[in-house]
Amino acid sequence: MNSFLGPLAFGSTGWGDDLLRGAWITITLALWSMTLGLVMGLGLAALKLSRFVLLRWLAESYTLFIRGMPEFLILLIVFFGSDQLINASLSAFGSEARVEVPKFVATVAGLSAIFAAYACEIFRGAYLAVPAGQIEAAQAVGLSAGKVFRRVRFPQMWRYAIPGLGNLWMVVLKDTSLAAVIALDELLRISKLGGETEGRQLTFFAAAGALYLMMTLLSDLGRAWAEQRSRRGISGT
Repeated sequence: MNSFLGPLAFGSTGWGDDLLRGAWITITLALWSMTLGLVMGLGLAALKLSRFVLLRWLAESYTLFIRGMPEFLILLIVFFGSDQLINASLSAFGSEARVEVPKFVATVAGLSAIFAAYACEIFRGAYLAVPAGQIEAAQAVGLSAGKVFRRVRFPQMWRYAIPGLGNLWMVVLKDTSLAAVIALDELLRISKLGGETEGRQLTFFAAAGALYLMMTLLSDLGRAWAEQRSRRGISGT
């Protein structure tokens, strides 16, 4: 057992510290991607619910494109395309400066774009799931449209959206492993490097799997707590 786990030791003799650092980068990537994706998803949902056909068409086109492409391909397009787009813009303005988008930023941008395309459908469904009678009652007591949204519709949207968003968080947490291809030192890449260096691929991939399992288990507990809290005061729950 000691010889099997030896390469995973902490300190200068093992890779334990590196694996935890990779796990932290994985969590940070997922948190940033979810945060930005939620904002973008809300915006896209608003466009899809708009009465203007052009805005609805733009949102539908975006989600169709993102959801129709492999997530790995989206990440590569963002990583390589962002550099070219920025540098082409600088050249158009006569600047000879060259910009290289950090790998972390490119990964967050790509994962956020993916997260938003799916989150917008969750938000749209949650918006429409709020009972119309409650909206009518709020309007009947004289609440403005803004207050109806902030005090009645939006809080209840979250109750309907939490299960779907919880599942989407699980997806983006594991999709951070795609960043290994662009040499970002997240958990999967660190475990791959460790396994190749020590000649113990199974040991390192098993350790990475255990860390992913721990993160998803804690995430699932957090989702269950959020669902239970969102149902407080609801009859029959």
